[in-house]
Amino acid sequence: VYLAKGTEMNVIDESKELKVLDISSILILMRGLLENFFMIFYLAAMQNIPPELGEASQLEGATRWYYFRRVMFPLLMPTTLFVLINAVLNSFKLVDHLFVLTKGGPNNASNLLLYYIFETAFSYFETHFAAALTVVLLVLLGVMALFQFFVLDKRVHYR
Repeated sequence: VYLAKGTEMNVIDESKELKVLDISSILILMRGLLENFFMIFYLAAMQNIPPELGEASQLEGATRWYYFRRVMFPLLMPTTLFVLINAVLNSFKLVDHLFVLTKGGPNNASNLLLYYIFETAFSYFETHFAAALTVVLLVLLGVMALFQFFVLDKRVHYR
């Protein structure tokens, strides 16, 4: 940027700071929206744990951490698997929040795949490319869900 003849002004590149700000603001918004939703599932799962297990662990001298790690957390693993799969799938569905907040952000800083598909289909009218990207997104989500289900399912013990 030139102010006058021969003088130059340094302009700070704020793109990195804005990228972090855009993504963090979207993450804070989604955390506020979804954490209460997922906590309802954890509350229901914790109410299904029999209180006799806690009493038995206290009688045997187990610490709270040991009770949580060895008794409560394994019983909460089906709920954790459900919440984890839903959280990952919901992270791809941020188009409406992204569109309202940033529209892709400065210099595509907060542009996500689903928003890119939306932009490609409805702004640039390249429906064939958007359809191909949608298939890629579906395959990606399917692979991620199957990976989480089969890898984490080995650690889940259903009653």
